[in-house]
Amino acid sequence: MRNELILETIIEALKFIFPAYCANAAPVIFGRGKPLDMGKKFLDGKPIFGENKTFGGFISGIIIGTLVGFAESIFFDYPTFFGFITAFGALIGDLVKSFIKRRLGKKPGEILPLADQLDFVLGAVAFSLLIKPPRIEVFIIVLIITPPIHLVTNYFAYLLKLKRTPF
Repeated sequence: MRNELILETIIEALKFIFPAYCANAAPVIFGRGKPLDMGKKFLDGKPIFGENKTFGGFISGIIIGTLVGFAESIFFDYPTFFGFITAFGALIGDLVKSFIKRRLGKKPGEILPLADQLDFVLGAVAFSLLIKPPRIEVFIIVLIITPPIHLVTNYFAYLLKLKRTPF
């Protein structure tokens, strides 16, 4: 019985975070075009987000995450707006992390352990609080499973030449 409950919670966690995973991955495939920060510098003279955060990536992430969330609303009785909210939150979380990385002097693609794997999750969860907060067990499982999933998917994106770095 306990194993069944753990498995059900893992499945619930994957369903919960899947729109954010897809929103976070979409810019790797579709992210082209003008940088969101328009090449502007912050007060410290460093880029605001960096050249890899583009309008194309942001918009594609929202579209893909929203579509995935819409499918979940049909099959799993999730709120219709859930995919948009978590996709938007995931992308905002990624932008916040990029802003912080630029302040720390990190270049785009340079690793910032755990922040690179959990930024979008924290953003998605924060925004999900508006319409469908996760149970604490679901949140903990998402925090545990995301770093290895993120590292593996990034490595495959690197092998497919979609990313310049394997992390």
